[in-house]
Amino acid sequence: MTPMREVYWNIPGHLFLYLLLFPFLVVWLYGIYRHTRMILAGEPAAVEGSLWDRFKGVVQYAVWQQRIAQDPLSGLLHRSISWGFIVLFIATCLVALQDYLGIPTLRGPFYLYFMSLTVDLFGLTAIGGVLIALARRYGLQPDRLLQPRIAKSYGILLVLLLIILVTGFLIEGLRIAASADPWGQWSPGGRLASALFRGTDQAHQMFLHGILWWFHAAMAFTFIAILPYGMGMHFTSAAANVLMKNREGSGVLRPIDLERAERFGAGAINQLTWKDLLDLEACTECGRCQAACPAWATGKPLTPKGVIIDLRDHMRLVADGEESRKMVGEVITHDVLWACTTCGACHQECPVFIEPIPKIVEMRRHLVMEEADFPETMQAALRSLEERGHPFRGATASRTDWARGLDVKTVAANGTPEILYWVGCAAAFDERNQQVAAAFATLLQRAGVDFAILGEEERCTGDPARRIGNEYLFQTLARENIATLNGYGIKKIVTACPHGFNTLKNEYPKLGGNYEVVHHTQLLAELVQEGRLRLQKPIDGVASFHDPCYLGRHNGVYDPPRQLLSAIPGLAVKEMDRCREQGFCCGAGGGLMWFEEKIGKRVSWERTEEALALGPQVLASACPFCLIMFEDALKVKDAIGRTRPLDVAELMAQSVD
Repeated sequence: MTPMREVYWNIPGHLFLYLLLFPFLVVWLYGIYRHTRMILAGEPAAVEGSLWDRFKGVVQYAVWQQRIAQDPLSGLLHRSISWGFIVLFIATCLVALQDYLGIPTLRGPFYLYFMSLTVDLFGLTAIGGVLIALARRYGLQPDRLLQPRIAKSYGILLVLLLIILVTGFLIEGLRIAASADPWGQWSPGGRLASALFRGTDQAHQMFLHGILWWFHAAMAFTFIAILPYGMGMHFTSAAANVLMKNREGSGVLRPIDLERAERFGAGAINQLTWKDLLDLEACTECGRCQAACPAWATGKPLTPKGVIIDLRDHMRLVADGEESRKMVGEVITHDVLWACTTCGACHQECPVFIEPIPKIVEMRRHLVMEEADFPETMQAALRSLEERGHPFRGATASRTDWARGLDVKTVAANGTPEILYWVGCAAAFDERNQQVAAAFATLLQRAGVDFAILGEEERCTGDPARRIGNEYLFQTLARENIATLNGYGIKKIVTACPHGFNTLKNEYPKLGGNYEVVHHTQLLAELVQEGRLRLQKPIDGVASFHDPCYLGRHNGVYDPPRQLLSAIPGLAVKEMDRCREQGFCCGAGGGLMWFEEKIGKRVSWERTEEALALGPQVLASACPFCLIMFEDALKVKDAIGRTRPLDVAELMAQSVD
C-alpha cells in the first residue's frame, strides 16, 4: 500500500482560497511599498562586497542566526519559530505543486518522512518557540526588555502565529480521525490532536474540519497582510539588513566629499542614507545593544535602542506628514548625542548588524559643522587641533621632549626607517604617557628594530575631530599627515594608540594613505616570539587587562597583549567579567576625552570598580586614553597606592632582560 493522502481533503471549494488571498495580498504589497518608499527617501549608500559573500552572511546570521544564538534562550526561541515557519511554508508550497502541477509531494516515502514527520516536528517546535517568546516578552522579562517602547504588534503577531499553528494541528487531527488515516502515526502533532475528537462522530469531525480549515486560512492570510505594519516588518527587513550589512570595520566612519557636499551631517531624517533607514526598520527592540552600552549602564540618557526606535518612529511620522519636531535636538537630544563613546558595543551585540554610531556621528556633524553647537571643552580641543596640531590645550612640551636622552632618530635626519613609530598626541604631550613612549622606544632599541619618528612633523591623526563631528578638520589633518608619510615613502607604521591605529589603518586609505599599520602590542609579541626580547625579570602580583575599544572590538586585536602579560614571570592575569568582545569602555572614546560627564556616573569609575573587585596590583591597558582615565579614577577611588595603571610596554620594560 502506497503512503499518500488526498490534496485538500474535505475542501471541495478550495479554489476560492485564491480569491480570499487577493485582498490580503494587496494590503501586504501596500505595506511593503510604503516602507520601501520611506527607506529609499534616504541619501545614497555604497554597497560593497560580492553578492555571494552577502548571501553567505544571510545564511550565517539570518537563517542559522549565529549572533542571536549567543544568548542560548533567545537562540532557541528564534530558531524554533523561524525554522518552523520556513518548513511549514515550504510544505504549503509543495501541496500547491501537487494540486496544480501534479508533482506527487503527498505520495510515497517523501510524504511520510518530510510532509508528515518532519513538518509536524518543526510545527511543534514552533509552538514551543512562540510560547517561550510570549513568556520572555510579557512574563519573565530580562532588564533589556523592560521598556515601555516595546511594540504591542509583536505580541499580536506571536498570538496570531500561535493560533495558526494550533489550528493547523487541529485540522490535521480532525482529518486523521475522520478518515481513519492509516498513515496518521507518522504525524505526531496531528495524531495527538486527533485524540481530542475520538468521541465525536465522523459527520461532526468533517464539519469542524471544514470550518477550522477556512478559519486557519483566513488567519494565515491576516498574518501575512499585517507583517509590514508595526513590528512585523522586522521579519523581512532584518534579513535584508544582514544582506546589505556594512562590510567595513565598525570603527570606520563614512567620509564627506567636502568639495561637492551641499550640507554637512544629517539634520533631517531623509539626510541619513537609505542603509541607515533600513537599520531602523530592522530593529526588533531586543535591547542587547542597550544592555552593553556604557552610557546607559552609567545613567546617561543614551540607549542605542532608544536612538534607533526614536528615529524609526520619527521617520514614520514624517512619512505620514504628522511630525513637526526637529530630529536633532528634539527627537534626539544633545545629551544623548554627546553621551556616546563610539565604543562599538552596540554594533558588536546587534543580531542583525544595526549600526547606531554612524547615525550619531552624522547628527554630531550637523551640530558641529552646520550649527556650531557643541560643548565648550570640545570646542577648545578642536581649536587646539587647528592651531597646534594636537588637542591637548595648555601643553607646553614639544613632540620630542619625551625622547630626550634616548637617542631616538627622526625620519628627517636619518632617512626612511623600516618602521615608523607614530608617537601620537597623548604620548607626546601627556606627562604620564610620555613614560609609555619612552618604555616602548627602549624596547625597540633593545630588540634592534630600525625605527624612527616624525618628531615635529607629526600631527594628530584627526580621530578626535572626526568622532566629535568636524569632518573638515579631520580631512585637513589627515591629508597633511598623508603628504608627509608619502613624501618619506613610509611603508610600515607602529603606534601605541588604538585610536591612531584605527584611523591610520582603516580610514587613511580612503584619502590616499595606504600603509601596513600594527599596534605596539602586536609588534612586541612578534619580537618576543622571535627571541629578540626576553622577559626574564619577575613581576610578582596580579594584573587585570582592560581591552581598549578601538583595539579590541573595532579591530579584533585581543590576544597579543594577553600573550605578553602571560609571558612575564610571576605575573598572574585575571580577566574582568566584561572582557574581550564584551569589554567595557573606559569612557574616553568618541571625543569624550574632552567632555565633562555631568550626568550619571563616570564611565571610567564603573570600569575601574570592576577591575578593583579582582584585587589587582596592576590595571594594565594598551591605550594612552585608557591610561589617563584610569589614573584619574584610581585617585578618586583612593586606590592608586595599591593598584598601578600601567601600559603593557611599561610592564615589559620592567621584565626584559
